[in-house]
Order: sequence, then C-alpha cells, then structure tokens
Amino acid sequence: MSPLGKLLVIGFGPGDMEHITKRALDALAESEVIIGYNTYVDLIRPLLNGQEIVRTGMTEEVSRAQEAVRQAEMGKKVAVISSGDAGVYGMAGLVYEVLMQKGWRREDGVEVEVVPGISAIQSCASLLGAPVMHDACTISLSDHLTPWKTIVKRVEAAASADFVIALYNPRSGRRTRQIVETQSILLRYRNPQTPVGLVKSAYRERQQVIVTTLEDMLNHDIGMLTTVIIGNSSTTVYDGLIVTPRGYQRKYTLDATEQALKPHQRLRTEAEPWSLGAQEDTPQASAAPTTPAGPSASGAAVATQARPQAMAAVQATNAVQTGVAPASLAAEALSRLAVGGKLPGAANARWSGQAPTAESTAGTSAVAEAGAASGMATGGFGKPALFEVGVSPGVGNKKFTARQMALLAEVAGNDGELEYSPDHQIVLRVPCADPEELVGRLRDERFIVMPIGDVFKVKACDFCNMEKDDAVPVAEHLQVVLGGLQAPKETSIALNGCGMACYGAVLEDIGIVYRKGGYDLFLGGKKFGRNAHAAQPVAEGIPGEQITDIVENVIAEYKEKGHPNERFHKFFKRVGVVAGFRHEDAPAMVEVNAVCGD
Repeated sequence: MSPLGKLLVIGFGPGDMEHITKRALDALAESEVIIGYNTYVDLIRPLLNGQEIVRTGMTEEVSRAQEAVRQAEMGKKVAVISSGDAGVYGMAGLVYEVLMQKGWRREDGVEVEVVPGISAIQSCASLLGAPVMHDACTISLSDHLTPWKTIVKRVEAAASADFVIALYNPRSGRRTRQIVETQSILLRYRNPQTPVGLVKSAYRERQQVIVTTLEDMLNHDIGMLTTVIIGNSSTTVYDGLIVTPRGYQRKYTLDATEQALKPHQRLRTEAEPWSLGAQEDTPQASAAPTTPAGPSASGAAVATQARPQAMAAVQATNAVQTGVAPASLAAEALSRLAVGGKLPGAANARWSGQAPTAESTAGTSAVAEAGAASGMATGGFGKPALFEVGVSPGVGNKKFTARQMALLAEVAGNDGELEYSPDHQIVLRVPCADPEELVGRLRDERFIVMPIGDVFKVKACDFCNMEKDDAVPVAEHLQVVLGGLQAPKETSIALNGCGMACYGAVLEDIGIVYRKGGYDLFLGGKKFGRNAHAAQPVAEGIPGEQITDIVENVIAEYKEKGHPNERFHKFFKRVGVVAGFRHEDAPAMVEVNAVCGD
C-alpha cells in the first residue's frame, strides 16, 4: 500500500446484505473513513463499526470525490461507496478524474482499488426472469451531465440495432419528458407489444416488479429508483417472466434428449450458416447495402427491406416456441400486406398450423380492411418509410401494358426509382406513407406484387410467348401458394415450360422442367461463387397432379428445419434428405491450367 493511504471505491450492489460481495464487506471493514450519498450510507450502516462517516446529498458527487482524495493523501484508508457497481454510473470514474486533474500516477500516488458490485441491470434482470440473455446496453436518461441530443442518438442506435436496453435514471421530479421521448423513439423501431420490465428498489424493502409492454409502460409509476429493461425483437413473456432467447433454438432441439448435431459437429461452419465464415461464398453478403430500421410492425405495414425480414424471423421463432399470439399474427399480416404477400386459406392453414377460417379465405380485401386500421407507415422522425417491392405482369407473362408502365412511372415520381431485376420483375422503391393503398393500386392494374428479401420467389419462362402453356397452371398455383412466404434465405422456385429449359430453371434453388406430360424436379442449385453448380436432378416424369404437393412439402421442410440465413443448397446438403429426396455431392471440379492463361 502507498504510504499516502488508499482509496477503496466500493460497489455494494442493490442494497440487500445478501447481495454484497465478500471483498466489499472486507473493504468496508478495513476502511477508516466512509464517504457516500446519504441514502447509500443508511443502506450499509449495519455493516459499519465506528468509522468516520462523510455523507452528502444529491449533486455533491464532486465534493465527495475531492474529499476522498484529500483524506487518502493524508494516509487514510478511505471507502467511497456506490450502489450497484461503482464503475457503472458510480463513483469510480469521477474519483479517477479528480486524481487525473491532480497529476496522479499509479506508481507513486495514492493506491486505488475499485471493488465491483452487482449493477442494476443484473439485479433487476434476475427479478424479471432472463431478459438480458443477448446483446444489451445501458443508457442513462439523465441529461444533467450529458446533452440530450447525445442521449437521443444513443437511444436511436440501440433501438435500430435491436439491443436489449436498460434505462437508468429514467425520470425524476424535474425530468419528466425524457422517458416519454425515449418511448416515442423506441416505438419507431419496435413492436408496441415488446416486453418491458420495471423494477423499483430491487432487493430493498419497497421492491416493486412490473412486467408490461413498450406501449403501456408509461401508465405505471417510473422514478429515479426504477430501472427500465426493454426487450429486443425476440424477447417474450412466459408465465409472468421476461425471457430473451440466446439463439440455442437455431442449433438445438430444446425438448429433445438427443441432439441432431453431435458435440464435435456443433462448431463447424456448415452448422452455423449465419456466421461470418459461412457468408464468404455469398457475393451479396459484403456488398448488400444497409437499410435504416423502419417503424414498428404493428404501427403500420413496414416498408424497409430489413425490418419485415427481422420481424418475420422473430415471429416464426416465437410461433414455434410459444404458439402464435394474436399480436404476432397481426404484425405478420401487416408486413405481408405491405409487400404484397398473401396466403390463401388452405396455404395459411398449412403454414400457420391453424384451421382455415372464413376470414382466412376471404381474399385480399379482408386483409386490406384489417391493415387499414393500423394507420400510416412512417420512417425515422416521422418521414415516410422507403417502400420496396417487386412487381411483374404475371408469372409467365413478361409483357407490361402501357397503363402498367404509366402507373409505375407515376408512383415512382421524382423521389422513387425503378430497377429491372434478373427475377423478371421491376423493383419499385419509393417513399410511401400508406403502403396498403399503393399495393391496392398495383393489384388493380393486374400486377403481381412480391416482397423483396428472404422470401420464396416463383418465376417462370414465357412459355414460348404462351404457345406452350401446358405448365402455366402449375406456375400460377405455386405463385399463389408459395410466392412471398418468409424463407430462411431468399429462395427461387423456377419453372420452365419445355425441355429446352432456356430460362435456366435447373440453376435455381428449386427447378421444375415440364417435359413429355410430366415434370422433372431439380434441387439445390448454386448460382454464385467459384464453385457454382446446377441443381441436382432428383425426380423425373412427376405427374401434374402431384408436382405442386411435392414442391410444397420440400418448402415446408425447409421452413421448419432450415437455419436462419441458410441457403437452400446448404440446407439440402446438411440434412441429407428432403421430402424423400436424397442429396448427392456435386462432381468435383477439375482444375485446368491452360497454357494460354484462359
């Protein structure tokens, strides 16, 4: 110990004696002087044994730090106390700042020891369940020392990045607007039904624990002693507890005693298609532009590309683990309406696991009526969200009418853009405050309206200018049943109307070729990377009355067992058998070193 004395900056946890660490107890016992805020001194008074006490009120933090340094420089052991952890909005940083101003050096200055404690995010989380099981951050809403504009930027960043957020110092007698503004920001990015935990005086006599939602949180008492924990897009409530999944369901079956992946297989790249290493053979992975997160799904039909994918992935996970809640169904319906996706009654029953109802078979108009009540979609700071959707005149029809082109030009205007894609559709990107109305206009002009992103895309050749149209009904059926459904990864289902296969269906994820009154099926094509390959032929001559059911079974199995972000060809290889079709490795490529260099 330095002859000048010692500074012990102690975090004593939430305040209950059972949750203070042994080192904190020993540090208090060996200290000669205890310096702290009035309330904190009262909390630890039973642990003191006659030490000198220096206690001050709010806004006196600097004087406490200065006094602690002064007494330590006189040769005393001085304890500076903080609730929670002294290094998380506590006194540790301020003590060091005061020392830095004095030119302090570790080798010859006052000795400093920071004693860690249980912070509020940890103690409050334990009372709520397990809400902080994934990436999280803490944000103090006190703007006494930090500019409010800076706090707003941090809330925006955390909300858009889907962090679990713990709000410290949410409200005081004078600061009442900050929590209201924060809720408003969060509602631009998150579902109003996002679970929120309010914990007041954790592990103290007047402890209060409330589980609520993002939209309802302000209807409860929130003060300086409250910590607010806001879940992310996968957080759920089970039996009154808030739980944020860590992601184990991506790789493990949580109700099975024997796992499909053996221990030595679980860390392999092929078992983690969402990992950075697994993306190296995907050209779009590094080049894909990032899109600012849009508004909450339940606030309106979300129009940005990233948000519908994230919401749908979360809803799919929640549906598997906890059943499909009404709020999740409503959010999914709105997001599908925004991008033009629609499930017919029978298909809706197959994918959602629910029995068909009159409402589910009533068609697009019923969905539109439900979506109209949700209001208008807005982006950050009230601006219209960027609506992105693919339109085509038909599955096989490649001819746009003059009226269709005029409508696209009118809709795009000066602020939007039109891009022709290799998927035989035009991608429309336009700021739009009412996606439902726009989708209705497009459909009225007989457009097929399709989402952009990780969905199933049905495309076909032009059937030789519709002269070889025997397979058109199959293509149209697949479009109605499968087109626009959420997929683990963007997946193409392509159909060619004759054996020429001139539109390259055999290169797609799932290829169908009509030939001699039957259909040939190809699975697992890979169009990108230096090891690109055609799909594997798995069946020939499938009767027309069977092909759609077979393809739907393949898709159903991929949706059920595919990992998030896992391409179909990788899924096919990983599971080995899909809908009864066995995977076979593509022939090894022969490397030829041509003398000419070609």
